[in-house]
Amino acid sequence: MSLEFFTISLLNGVSYGLLLFMLSSGLTLIFSMMGVLNFAHTSFYMLGAYFGYTLSGVIGFWPALLLAPLLVGALGALFERLCLRRVHQFGHVPELLVTFGLSYLVLEVVQLVWGRGTVPYGLPEQLQGPLFTLYGTQFPKSRSFVMLVALCMLLAVWLLLTRTRIGLVIQAALKQPQMVEALGHNVPRVFMLVFGGGCALAGLAGVIGGNTYITEPAMAMSVGSIIFVVVVVGGLGSLAGAFMASLLIGVVQTFAVAMDWSGADLLAAVGLPATPETFGWPVLSLTVAQVAPILPYLFLVLMLIFRPKGLLGTREG
Repeated sequence: MSLEFFTISLLNGVSYGLLLFMLSSGLTLIFSMMGVLNFAHTSFYMLGAYFGYTLSGVIGFWPALLLAPLLVGALGALFERLCLRRVHQFGHVPELLVTFGLSYLVLEVVQLVWGRGTVPYGLPEQLQGPLFTLYGTQFPKSRSFVMLVALCMLLAVWLLLTRTRIGLVIQAALKQPQMVEALGHNVPRVFMLVFGGGCALAGLAGVIGGNTYITEPAMAMSVGSIIFVVVVVGGLGSLAGAFMASLLIGVVQTFAVAMDWSGADLLAAVGLPATPETFGWPVLSLTVAQVAPILPYLFLVLMLIFRPKGLLGTREG
């Protein structure tokens, strides 16, 4: 493994992992505060990308970067107020079903409004081109910007939850909602703002992820399952765990995709005379890149077997 391959793959993996964190952080906040696993979370990510695309053509990318997440957050808060709150009293299954239905509703609306194909959501001029060249390979400004925004978002969320009165009220409402309500705070409104804020974080990820990667109706489904893997591996309700799991999965999957080693090559590297013919296992002919898509789910299975609460989680299951 060359130093060039290692460095570039590490940077790409960190940038992809931080985008996963931007998505998983909102889902983690919603679950930790409300106990709701929002199946439609990546749909708000998709809405952020399409809102960013539309608004960029009208008011420019930088104003859209601020306005699109606010619109997505407002839609999330409205959904919580009109739909989710009404089924909350009936338990987790109705909550899962209503968010699952919302994901399909959003998908159909997106296809009706923007079509079934890819939209030309391009990067702004300031984010085009390479930021630097390393070992002859260029690292794009767009991925660097994703990393910067994700780190700033992590700092902002941490400061909000630990250093402000609003954050203290939110954390208290999680543990003692009756006491917080007795002190004069509107707990349902707090939950609505938390849900809307989590959706806004997903929308922010969509605005910067949509033009960095691709904006299409399938973008929500493509990252939907991986986000739940991140949340479970990191620990349900743990923001720090989601951060660690996002980086771990992003880096491992990026390295795996770039490797063309087969199972036989790996066994031969440790001194075993392994060939598909020797063992009679056709699986040894598979390359690491071919099995890369299943690696996150392998992490999920191993985590549920050996540490069900996740890396830094406090809840079992």
